[in-house]
Amino acid sequence: MNALTPGDFVDADEPFALFGKWFEEAKAKELNDPEAMAVATAGADGLPDLRMVLMKGWSAQGFVFYTNAESAKGRQLAENPQAAALFHWKSLRRQVRLRGPVEPVSEAESDAYYKSRPRDSRIGAWASQQSRPLESRFALEKAVAAYAAKHAVGDIPRPPYWRGYLIQPIAMEFWQNKPFRLHDRVRFFRDSPGGNWRKERLYP
Repeated sequence: MNALTPGDFVDADEPFALFGKWFEEAKAKELNDPEAMAVATAGADGLPDLRMVLMKGWSAQGFVFYTNAESAKGRQLAENPQAAALFHWKSLRRQVRLRGPVEPVSEAESDAYYKSRPRDSRIGAWASQQSRPLESRFALEKAVAAYAAKHAVGDIPRPPYWRGYLIQPIAMEFWQNKPFRLHDRVRFFRDSPGGNWRKERLYP
């Protein structure tokens, strides 16, 4: 998988079709979580923070993930609605980097994805005060039990603080491993979401 086909870098005029091709190959070859991406955010203090999340949707508008809006990343995005993300498909020796402004997805989209989650995961979203201090594992298990009893029957509504976020890339870089660290790198960039893409090769 180290060889590049002509259409990978040379012929691609925009990054999303290329991402789709690479992502399909990753789903076929990557052993665990090909949709896993590292997401970096920074609050008003400018200090970067980084964590792994699961990408739950993508389109020509951008890349979607879901989280507790009161978590560390949720608070940072409220202060500074920009993010960077990285997909690393080790088995394919490929990476995709992207960065851009972030906005919440619609309430309807958040509701639809929340309803698609396993019941226990929906209960967990109510029980977890994500990123805040936890006195003990027992306290978390007690909260899970309490919400499980509260929602023993019927639908489980989405917590008002749980939502999706859309990263709208203004830059995307595709990285392909090559021998002797002479890697192939191509960067697509534009001035704003919805703008026209430009492309350049980068030195390794």
